[in-house]
Amino acid sequence: MKNFYIVMFLSAAIFGSSALHAEKDAEATVRAAVEKMTQGSAKPDSIRPAAVKGLYEVVLGTQVVYVSADGRYLLNGDLIDVAQRRNISDERRSVLYKAAIDKVGEKSMIVYAPEKVKHTVTIFTDIDCPYCRKLHHEMENYNKAGIKIRYLAFPRAGIGSDSYKKAVSVWCAKDRAAAMTKAKNGQKVEEKSCDNPVKQHLELVQQLGVNATPTLFLEDGRRVPGYVPAERLIKILEQEK
Repeated sequence: MKNFYIVMFLSAAIFGSSALHAEKDAEATVRAAVEKMTQGSAKPDSIRPAAVKGLYEVVLGTQVVYVSADGRYLLNGDLIDVAQRRNISDERRSVLYKAAIDKVGEKSMIVYAPEKVKHTVTIFTDIDCPYCRKLHHEMENYNKAGIKIRYLAFPRAGIGSDSYKKAVSVWCAKDRAAAMTKAKNGQKVEEKSCDNPVKQHLELVQQLGVNATPTLFLEDGRRVPGYVPAERLIKILEQEK
């Protein structure tokens, strides 16, 4: 009986080792396939088995794709768990979005915070965007609901535009929050220049694939496009995930 258990233990160890080697071989194949497809311009940040057997999840920045174990097929789309009604891809992207935003850090944002913070929402905003202005006019309501609003700059007209210069001037103002409110109200803000994070914010726009303003990111990384009234936003924040 003792010998039987020894044989079983060795068999399990050998099987486990073989499976590990097979997985590493598949990951190497997938990595090579992705690098070949992108002609070496993109290297996977991570590769791991997906929820579907035979597929591997590949993370490229904040993009999630799926590649077959033999490296032949690539799926660029959402992976849905029908039984649990979960968008697995969205959940993974949310984690990546949150990490990217956290890396930029709150010190490079313009923040409007209530005394007691229940939730934190990060928003890409353009000073001249009508719906961004509509959202900003609700700032008191957001704060009353315990929502801290953090602004990242997304002057959609690009670097050197009037919107870009306004974003820089607001950042360089002595009271950034007050300057932002003034600019959102269509009032002229004194033009200033200083070290600022606006270009860094635009790089993050590209990284996250943001293409509209306002775009909201919740504290868990979920993306919510467009203007959302305070009453609706608090419901979204408190709903079950």
